[in-house]
Amino acid sequence: MPQNKANASRIITVPNGMSVLRILLVPVFAAFYLNGNLPAAVTTLVISGVTDMLDGLIARRFNQITDLGKMLDPFADKLTQGVVALCIAIRFPSIRPLLVLFILKELLMLSCAVVLLKKHKRPCAAKWYGKVATVMFYMSVSAIVLLDGLGIMGPDKQNIAAFVMLGLTGIMMAYAAVKYFQIFLAILREPEEKGEK
Repeated sequence: MPQNKANASRIITVPNGMSVLRILLVPVFAAFYLNGNLPAAVTTLVISGVTDMLDGLIARRFNQITDLGKMLDPFADKLTQGVVALCIAIRFPSIRPLLVLFILKELLMLSCAVVLLKKHKRPCAAKWYGKVATVMFYMSVSAIVLLDGLGIMGPDKQNIAAFVMLGLTGIMMAYAAVKYFQIFLAILREPEEKGEK
């Protein structure tokens, strides 16, 4: 048990380094994508996605789960998702409704977490539908960036498959937001003592 506490308080670990790398890659991706260097943008996004998949696996496999990592990982995820969506929305105005939905979902979840913490209740852990929504988001925007880089898609060339993926992603995001809000209401109704355990 003391070892687990010691691990939780550590700062310098490989997974934490990967999360920091993902944060540093965000402006790199934005610069490449907005300046038209699409192959470099795709490469940056792939590196970000691979490190996102690996950091959790490494943390669990080598007992490197830390309190800092629990904050860095979701922050890196949300920052990456938000900036990638913003960059694509700048180039493709038709996906702006998805960006608005993404922002509203994240603001709702953040607000709910703040309310629960103020009431000394613990927000729920990530659920499968939240993870599926995140994976679908990454797949959709990666597909658009890749198609854009290959010249198959651009501001003057629309791709139906990409927008179907975006539509499905939007539906999954909305579903995840509703489900998380239902959990938030259930936790909020719990007795104070139960929430503090």
